[in-house]
Amino acid sequence: KTCTIKHTSIQKNDVSDVTFSPVCFSVSLCCYLSSFLDATSLCFVLVCEALIMKCKRMYVFSIQCVAAFAVSAVASQWERTGKPFNPLLGETYELVRDDLGFRLISEQVSHHPPVSAFHAEGLQKDFVFHGSIYPKLKFWGKSVEAEPKGIITLELPKHNEAYTWTNPTCCVHNIIVGQLWIEQYGSVEVINHRTGEKCCLSFKPCGLFGKELHKVEGYILDKSKKKVYNLYGKWTECMYIVDPATFETHRKNDKKASEDKKSSKQSSDSEETPQLDGDSLEVIPGSQLLWRIAPRPVNSAQMYNFTTFAMQLNELDKEIEVVIPKTDSRLRPDIQAMENGDIDLASEEKKRLEEKQRAARKNRSKSDDEWKMRWFHQGPNPHNGSQDWLFSNGYWDRDYSQLPDIY
Repeated sequence: KTCTIKHTSIQKNDVSDVTFSPVCFSVSLCCYLSSFLDATSLCFVLVCEALIMKCKRMYVFSIQCVAAFAVSAVASQWERTGKPFNPLLGETYELVRDDLGFRLISEQVSHHPPVSAFHAEGLQKDFVFHGSIYPKLKFWGKSVEAEPKGIITLELPKHNEAYTWTNPTCCVHNIIVGQLWIEQYGSVEVINHRTGEKCCLSFKPCGLFGKELHKVEGYILDKSKKKVYNLYGKWTECMYIVDPATFETHRKNDKKASEDKKSSKQSSDSEETPQLDGDSLEVIPGSQLLWRIAPRPVNSAQMYNFTTFAMQLNELDKEIEVVIPKTDSRLRPDIQAMENGDIDLASEEKKRLEEKQRAARKNRSKSDDEWKMRWFHQGPNPHNGSQDWLFSNGYWDRDYSQLPDIY
């Protein structure tokens, strides 16, 4: 889903020019998953609050929270333009957080095209969150666009609820010259498969003068397709909710004010460029705050704009090392060398791993052997029927004796 590119030409097998953090890891596994997991605790705090609402309002309130979660997951990608290590076929990553009440397993299930599958679940069996990451890349000269193909699913088993959605398109601009910056655009549809409620979100493209930069607008439809709420905000900052009548009145007044302002200006032939910081969001009176981004740590810029949560993901201690499989991202020798500041060794290890992966693929083609996914399999999504990657179970039994040697 997320496209991360270094703003220089990168020579094959050379990591000295690649922008990395001291805690860098696989783009498809750790970096992308961290964007969701940063917001996971928020999502379920809000959902729990929803469940104590009056029954007639519970489901509408729940879909508000899930929509805010979907937007907040995108937020941590802002300004994260460094290029991490590419994942290897069969690479895995696990995360167990007793303090936050969940555990996660992910696997790189395909190399061409690159596809990562993940499965997270609450330790109290209160939620299941799973999906696949399959970015379809398009190059446009000065920019590169990553169109997401994977389905994201959130299940609340105790309440027999399930939500599905796909993510917006991510575009990285100025990959040749200029300041790198990211925008998200496109439509996101969050569906409650139990009640039939739907939240339709529109991530606005930047536009010529950057007026719509980062903006998100949408609405919630109940099962009778009646609009019950409007949502608005910025995916880099916050999301609000307000009743439709108030929203439409504000939009009409804002449009009239914009036209008056435009007519009072003198025409100019000078070309304007987007203001990357954007204007502050105007809050409509009567709105309720759904989500606001947490500030990043003071050293985030030096840590490649990671959140505090993301900075912790590659931490490896003896307690973790003795239980994780040998395919885990934290055990990659090129990553470990980079973290230790040994650039030459990291380059050598990166080259060795890539050559080993190519040789293994060549040997499989000669013997007509197909790669076997260990922890996921393809099948129809249980809620919308679309082709998806589903968890095969067995990982948490801790029997890793049959895993391949990919490092």
